Amino acid sequence: MLIEDDPVLGVAVRDQIVADGHGTDWVTRLADAADAVHAAAFDLILLDLMLPDGRGSDFLRTLRSAGAATPVMVLTARDQISDRIAALDAGADDYLVKPFDLCELSARIRAVGRRYAGNPNPLVTLGNIEVDLAARSVRRAGQAVALTAREWALFEAFVQRPHQLMSKPQLEERLYSFDAEVESNAIEVYVARLRKKLGADVIETVRGMGYRLGTPGGGA
Repeated sequence: MLIEDDPVLGVAVRDQIVADGHGTDWVTRLADAADAVHAAAFDLILLDLMLPDGRGSDFLRTLRSAGAATPVMVLTARDQISDRIAALDAGADDYLVKPFDLCELSARIRAVGRRYAGNPNPLVTLGNIEVDLAARSVRRAGQAVALTAREWALFEAFVQRPHQLMSKPQLEERLYSFDAEVESNAIEVYVARLRKKLGADVIETVRGMGYRLGTPGGGA
């Protein structure tokens, strides 16, 4: 979720995140952000500190006091060391000062994601498949495999949670930002495409429950 009231910056950040293959909800007020975190689970929150209806730091403290462990990256023009310390002490996981390079934002998002996935190493080996989470690249048996943005968004979800069963609704959340709505068979379609490109055993189907990462090249 992106919490940012500047329309120009908001559009730029949202488009960058979507281009990186992530689903994004963008709100401009803290009240809307509070409603959103109660209604959905987010992998990351990008938080401005000065919003029309309050301070982002207060929102962050409330979030942490409620026990929420969702990673939060602060995006702000406040560049004093005291501001950084206050935000980190309030529970922020990273702090990026405006104006910032969008490529650096993408790199920091990937780094935070790896830390929370329990995998600080961006290089992951899955049987005969090699995944570089930082470069967003995949090789199968030494050969580069081209994935579309949607295919990568779905595959990354499995790689970041290698032992977890993921339901269809959880996976659909990864695709919401690409179109106004997600077709009912979208997950089946993209799982089939990933199996075609990476091997039939790359993703296991658990009937009636969802999907999980398989053992590519080594049997399911």
